[in-house]
Amino acid sequence: MRRREFVTLLGGATAWPLAARAQQAKWPTIGVLGASTPLNWNPWTAAFVQRLRELGWIEGRTVAIEYRWAEGRHERYSEIATEFVRLKVDVILTAGGAVPAAKQATSTIPIVFAIAVDPVGSGLVASLARPGGNVTGSSIQSVEVAGKRVEILHELLPDLRRMAIMGNVDYDGAVREIGEVQAAAAKLGLNVDVLKIRHARDVVPAFETLKSGTQALYVCPDALVNANHARINTLALGSRLATMHGVRDYLGAGGLMSYGASTTDLFRRAGDLVDKILKGAKPADLPVEQPTKFDLVINLVTARALGLTVPPTLLARADEVIE
Repeated sequence: MRRREFVTLLGGATAWPLAARAQQAKWPTIGVLGASTPLNWNPWTAAFVQRLRELGWIEGRTVAIEYRWAEGRHERYSEIATEFVRLKVDVILTAGGAVPAAKQATSTIPIVFAIAVDPVGSGLVASLARPGGNVTGSSIQSVEVAGKRVEILHELLPDLRRMAIMGNVDYDGAVREIGEVQAAAAKLGLNVDVLKIRHARDVVPAFETLKSGTQALYVCPDALVNANHARINTLALGSRLATMHGVRDYLGAGGLMSYGASTTDLFRRAGDLVDKILKGAKPADLPVEQPTKFDLVINLVTARALGLTVPPTLLARADEVIE
């Protein structure tokens, strides 16, 4: 090979990675603030990434995605949000209790929440129709369906007299939901005890405070519960408690029932919102979406382990039965 040809080839080989890096620098970047763990969020982030792909945003080719995980520790939310501001990401995707931290960290970078409880009441948006500011997403209406979950528990256990509620009292959404559950239970004449948790280390001691005669456990969904739902279900099963969750994905390791919107679907829909923002839309002009369908899922394996017979009428209404 002639020397001039060799130098040309060598120069091209050197220039190509530089060109590739220059191209990558032009890609928009999405910062995913995962409130829980990669494992527990995997079905949801996979749905989000798949929807982006369908819309032409391919990770590593047309868009960059930076993942950070708080692992259910609320003190990490602000740290991660601040890091994303420093990285100058183009949009932040997050959920639940991490949304306020992201909003506090930036008023300019668009924020999309795949899940939020009462975003208007919590001050995340001005209204569902016109969010205003830099935040939009999907509201799971968890507080509003709390009463329905209590009714389903009572239908399963007609002799239900005492139930417990477990919730992260450092999360405003869980606090509001606890109040709704207490109100719904009072209408049915049920005795209710609240098991307050703030950290993973609080889960086991909370179960140790259960009063004699407790028959069911209502679990308020949030990132802390997401990271610890398997432990919660295992302890509840050992205590012979029928569990009600707001998220189908929390039924692993012995959860009994869930009633709520599909979280996987909400993350897919978040992909649509991120797509619109990357194409120039403003979060202020994108209405907060609300789920139109709530799924009832019953785990018959757990029901048998608890010695429970699920009424045929309840089974007939179930959208999914785990056998």
